[in-house]
Amino acid sequence: MPKVSRDSAEHVEHMGEAGADHWSDLGGYRAEFVTVKQDTDLTPLLAGLPNDECQCAHLGYVLKGRMWFRSGGREESCAPGDAFYFTPGHTSGADAGSEFVIFTPSDQAAELAAHMMKRAQELRSA
Repeated sequence: MPKVSRDSAEHVEHMGEAGADHWSDLGGYRAEFVTVKQDTDLTPLLAGLPNDECQCAHLGYVLKGRMWFRSGGREESCAPGDAFYFTPGHTSGADAGSEFVIFTPSDQAAELAAHMMKRAQELRSA
């Protein structure tokens, strides 16, 4: 049975002051352990996607802090102990000190990560 923990994750991406992302692929899903060090809104990184929104479905669990998703003019918050499922067509963010585990189909997660990296570079250059 495949399994992964924050410590055994194959990939570690340090996001500077923003936090860290430890992830591995598990049977076609990217399993990510995310630590957020400062208030984060991913909306600017999603610009250029259809409707400027994430097109991935996500399942997950909040360990600490608060994360949020916006869709259709509504905002949903998730607190420690909340499991969640969010459909494509949203923006998201999290408060400083948040920790969560999130599962996204691997192929979609790779496309999303590439887009967000490109946008981050564009925003730094602007």
